[in-house]
Amino acid sequence: MSALPAASVRAALFGTPPATVILPFGSHEDHGPGVPMGDFRLAEAIAARIAERARADGHPALVAPAVPFGGADFFSLVPGGLTLSPATLRAVIDDLLGGLVRQGVRRMLVINGHGGSLGPLLDASRALRHAHGLLVPTLSIWKAGAALLRTQLGETDAAARLGHGADPVRSVSLALFPDQTAAAAPPDRAVPDVGGLPITSFSTLGLDGVEIDLPLESAEVAPEGLFGGDPSLADAATGAALVERLAGIGAALIGRLDALSAALQPGRM
Repeated sequence: MSALPAASVRAALFGTPPATVILPFGSHEDHGPGVPMGDFRLAEAIAARIAERARADGHPALVAPAVPFGGADFFSLVPGGLTLSPATLRAVIDDLLGGLVRQGVRRMLVINGHGGSLGPLLDASRALRHAHGLLVPTLSIWKAGAALLRTQLGETDAAARLGHGADPVRSVSLALFPDQTAAAAPPDRAVPDVGGLPITSFSTLGLDGVEIDLPLESAEVAPEGLFGGDPSLADAATGAALVERLAGIGAALIGRLDALSAALQPGRM
């Protein structure tokens, strides 16, 4: 959308059929050795592939500029990390989506590349539904990518690869930005703990078979940007396959927007 003159954008948005606006959201955080911090570029590139597939299926689509800052969570203290508070991010989302609605846009799809942004995104989309009867779905690409990796490689192989600083982000980065992404060595680290309790995720500790929620910081969980899977297993071919599958899912979702809206009218919530 940014590379088109306003007249071309206007013609696409209000053509027959009208174009869907795809809005990528990413972040700027530590993804471990060899992966650029600006993962918003991955969300933007995947959004562009989705638009290409949608257009090939007869559904016009435009990609908005990526929002490069994610909602602040456990990565907010990473040197070089750039985040927005959840309240600020929610205001940004409201302004962006609300501005498009005021222009007359009724077809939108969010591509989310940061877990800390999902809450504000869902709250904003719910508010749009209540106020305008509009449905704006969100495709969280890394959650979807993890599920796709399990079907692509099998549970055992996927489990060895999935983690922060590892897959699916690392393989996708190798596929989309091979000149800027370096291979990583196998991790050499013990499972971190806090007060003798093992860290089970970026916001939980394990105790007697259950998880305890705790506001941890990334430096406590993953001081080198790595947690979970083995980053050395990532490869460009796996990443390219994930991108194509995500593109197909996003394009299929665009093709179903009208059916979703018809099925979920304001009076049937």
